Amino acid sequence: MIRKELLAVVASEVTVCTKCPLWKTRRDAVPGEGSAKSKIMFFGEAPGRSEDAQGRPFVGAAGKFLDELLSEIGLSREDVFITNVVKCRPPRNRAPKSLEVQTCTPYLDRQTRIIKPKFIVTLGNYATAYIFSNAKLPFSGITQAHGKPHEVAILGLKAIVFPMFHPATVLYNPKYKTMLRQDFQSLNDELERTLHSRKS
Repeated sequence: MIRKELLAVVASEVTVCTKCPLWKTRRDAVPGEGSAKSKIMFFGEAPGRSEDAQGRPFVGAAGKFLDELLSEIGLSREDVFITNVVKCRPPRNRAPKSLEVQTCTPYLDRQTRIIKPKFIVTLGNYATAYIFSNAKLPFSGITQAHGKPHEVAILGLKAIVFPMFHPATVLYNPKYKTMLRQDFQSLNDELERTLHSRKS
């Protein structure tokens, strides 16, 4: 099976999943979307209200800002794959519980193995903590970790993990909004450096 078909299998399982209690309060599960051949995956925390209503990741205010940030470095949703650590919205947008993360991340792991990204951009504390734990990297919070690329070996893959603030947390804070923009520019520099070195 090709990558797109394999991702569709994962998505079909996510949409009917009842492995943790979140299925009881969700409207739609949110498997993720984007290019199956992308070299870049974005991991968020969990769907919010807009995502739960549409079954798509990052479609609310944070998603519009993410689209803007992608555009600033010459990318679009169609060029990347966007998903979340937890695929169903926690009630009242609370933080995911440990059991929910443990139950849901096998889907994320499968998606990652299928796509085989060269870059994994983690948005926020939960996504970064999960990937850093898998890569056996110390993590003391996104404020310290953001904007610093790490070459890692996880899930049988070699990739560069690039942690950033979550767009939702910076929308109304000019200081962090500027920092997130700077991190996207650093990501772009890293992408160009990596691609250039391959062509050399």
